[in-house]
Amino acid sequence: MADIFANLKQAVLDGDEELVAEYAQRVIDEKIDPVAAIEKGLIKGIEELGAKWKAGEAFLPDVMMAADALKTGLDMLEPLIAESGATGGEAKGKVIIGQVAGDIHDIGKNIVGALLTAAGYKVYDIGIDQPAENFLAKAEEVGAGVIAAGALLTTTMAAQKHIIEYLKGQNVRDKYKVMIGGGPTSQAFADEIGADAWAETADEAVMLCNKLIAG
Repeated sequence: MADIFANLKQAVLDGDEELVAEYAQRVIDEKIDPVAAIEKGLIKGIEELGAKWKAGEAFLPDVMMAADALKTGLDMLEPLIAESGATGGEAKGKVIIGQVAGDIHDIGKNIVGALLTAAGYKVYDIGIDQPAENFLAKAEEVGAGVIAAGALLTTTMAAQKHIIEYLKGQNVRDKYKVMIGGGPTSQAFADEIGADAWAETADEAVMLCNKLIAG
């Protein structure tokens, strides 16, 4: 089993979508815990590549290929989590997740979404480059309690602020907990725009979501 996790990690590092699909299929066929496969395989791979990129040992094309490989694995394994009852039956809560308007970077969003799903939340991923009204429309449609908005560029951080202003303008700010994240964001920025929580890592996002839902 550890071999499959290691192979998944390496396949993501190598940006090899075919190999990721092959090992993800083995996880499915051999009824291996999909949550463990995501956390100990896929996410370990993308985290290691992220560290290499920061250190200048990997380049943007490597990151893009790894992100595609990660998405291939997540697309195969996430439905398994929901089916298997790894979420413990009734979902803990409903979360809308997406990248804000103007932002097309989805690696972090995909990882957070996967971990939230694994932690028992029903996650509705509305994708990249989403205006404030789309976050609210989906939240209203499915009855979500948390809106998670990511921004990976300093130029798109203002769109996170706009989501909160839009909710206020629609007189629904009190209905939703808003969590933000992304490379250039910070706790200070979250405080400044009136967000309910800021997560630096995907693990933190899950812990904060637990607190927001409980609170």
